[in-house]
Amino acid sequence: MAEPLSIVFIWHMHQPYYKDPLRDEYALPWTYLHAIKDYYDMAAIVAETAGAKAVFNLVPSLIEQLEDYAAGTAVDPVLAIGQKDPADMEEHELLFMLDTFFSANRQRMIEPYPRYLELLRLAGDGDQEQRTGRLHSFRHQEILDLQVWFFLSWTGEAARRRWPEFQELIRKGRNFSRADKELLFARQRELLAAILPLYRELHDQGKAELSVSPYYHPILPLLCDMKSALGAMPRANLPTARFQHAEDARSQIEEGIACFKRVFGFTPVGMWPSEGSVSDEALSLIAASGLTWVATDEGVLANTLAGCHAGGRDWLYHPYAFKTGGRKLNMLFRDHALSDLIGFTYSQWESERAVADFVERLRQIRSQFSDSRVVPVILDGENAWEYYPENGYGFLSRLYGTLAVSPEFRLCTASEMLADTPVRQQITHIHPGSWINANYGIWVGHPEENLAWDYLERAREAAISRNPQVADLLGRAKGAGNGDVEVDVTVRNVCRSLFAAEGSDWFWWYGDDHFSVHSDRFDALFRKHLMNVYRLLDLEVPRELYEPIKKKGVAGFVREPSSFITPQLDGLVSDYFEWLAAGLFDLSRQSSAMHVSESILQSFFYGYDREALYFRIDGAKDLDRILRADEVLNLHLIAGKEYRLAMEVGATSGLLQVRGKSGFRATRQGFSWKITRICEVRVPLSVVKLVAKDPLSAYLTLVRGREEVGRWPVDAPMELTYQGEELELDNWLI
Repeated sequence: MAEPLSIVFIWHMHQPYYKDPLRDEYALPWTYLHAIKDYYDMAAIVAETAGAKAVFNLVPSLIEQLEDYAAGTAVDPVLAIGQKDPADMEEHELLFMLDTFFSANRQRMIEPYPRYLELLRLAGDGDQEQRTGRLHSFRHQEILDLQVWFFLSWTGEAARRRWPEFQELIRKGRNFSRADKELLFARQRELLAAILPLYRELHDQGKAELSVSPYYHPILPLLCDMKSALGAMPRANLPTARFQHAEDARSQIEEGIACFKRVFGFTPVGMWPSEGSVSDEALSLIAASGLTWVATDEGVLANTLAGCHAGGRDWLYHPYAFKTGGRKLNMLFRDHALSDLIGFTYSQWESERAVADFVERLRQIRSQFSDSRVVPVILDGENAWEYYPENGYGFLSRLYGTLAVSPEFRLCTASEMLADTPVRQQITHIHPGSWINANYGIWVGHPEENLAWDYLERAREAAISRNPQVADLLGRAKGAGNGDVEVDVTVRNVCRSLFAAEGSDWFWWYGDDHFSVHSDRFDALFRKHLMNVYRLLDLEVPRELYEPIKKKGVAGFVREPSSFITPQLDGLVSDYFEWLAAGLFDLSRQSSAMHVSESILQSFFYGYDREALYFRIDGAKDLDRILRADEVLNLHLIAGKEYRLAMEVGATSGLLQVRGKSGFRATRQGFSWKITRICEVRVPLSVVKLVAKDPLSAYLTLVRGREEVGRWPVDAPMELTYQGEELELDNWLI
């Protein structure tokens, strides 16, 4: 009988450093919320499931924040509002609460609880403009119930099973007392205090391996040398100042290891470098630190191995070794498809079906590639579960349990697999890239990103000029964070602020790759870390740091398409990359005020390939649950003529309508769509005949019967860009 195929799950646990260094308080509450929902649950599920094994990669800056919350020393305005007596709450605090305390997945975390959904509707059902007028509806009892439900809904399923008081509060449902709220927060404090010890316990039991990332989650290759970005993006526009500080990368690695050892009592051997970002120099520094394995994405390996694109994927399912300076660093490469299925697709499936599909895909790998040795599945350990029933509890328990009893597979840690699995090949040069597109385009190249790098370089130069000890400390392996070198406290804090500003998350939200309602907060935090450098050294803070880097463009406009896309029309967000290169408009504040559903649409994506135009429409919640049977969602395209694409839930194809003198009439030209969680549309280019640079605009209407009850945008159509083949010719540019 063939040897079982090793399955290695690596769950990357990460939050950016949310503490505002100027106010010494948390600017955003996500570390606390994911702690009570995910960081405990993920470890507890492994602990409870016989045969389960996994690798948990813990970012030191996250560990530091978890310790802060567990000790009760974290100053968090959201937590403070949640604990405040409603009788003492001022109007601005109530408005803050109404803006914040519905920040939860509506389908999984609000709608299952009638009182929480009732409070959402009382607050205007997601309409920000209605909330001020709804303040009078919130008496002390409504405020207290909302305080409890926000933090209760964020409490994970495994935590609810461990502490029965959470379930008792859910059963009570409404009319909570002050004692109920005090009990909720008391049990959450116990939960927070249990998280890090539970991970250590799993390590001691052999059920988990704990690995580490650089301290503040920086893109190591860009710290080593900004020009490394050109290896995968030869025509990229780089920052004016060349950031080239390998000593920072080395210190971030060593400080991360030192923090890990202080907390868990042993030295880690593995690392997920931030964003899976690697280069020859970055891997050399990791190897020199004493770590023995590292993981990144399959795209990096595919671009490293000559000729692998011509064959199958047998090259993927093996460990490799990177040789550098007499040292060897073992490497694992994530299966992109399997990882994204967990991250984006299985949340909408029944857990039994999802697990069966995952296991069958593993069987296909085992059958098709008979010499395969390991399948690495690597993804964020916190972000997917709010989309799953029971916070993923049923899915993960079933998945671990099924694999644990199967003779075809072996659940193991990375180190266990490497101990008895020979490497397929030694590598002396790695393709410089990350888990996204095997390059660093998310973090450098856009004017906003480049400006942020320039500000960082200037702050670093100013600090070194002001105090030469900063340069000494930046170049040492320990001392900038929790190391054991005795240094001046001011110098240490300067280095901490510089290192915090090097984190990948700030650059993630710059540019037009991603958008978030909190992007301005990330921008402000980045600039405050730099301001703190100047403040600590008694230097004047440059005026430029008071101006946002994140610019606001035309109302609603986020970005233009950056390359061809060919999405699958399934009405699901099934792959992170599927719409990443698409153009994007934010519709959340672009609707008409015709009826109460005015805020149901949130975003509009568009793109194309050589065959068709593609459109995606996202709602505030799943569209197949928003749209009524008597409603039709219309996409209007204006390209010389005005076309109307009338789409109903349940149907998947229809005929385009074109506007004439007497209104719209049907043509013989067809298009297709799918509406489930989102709406995805395909229109053949042979139907809407376009050439490069042709004007193209669009708007959306919602029609009930013959009455138009919603329009997005309300003022004027969205102006779209169509570059044709030129878009692919320019694909090297960022």
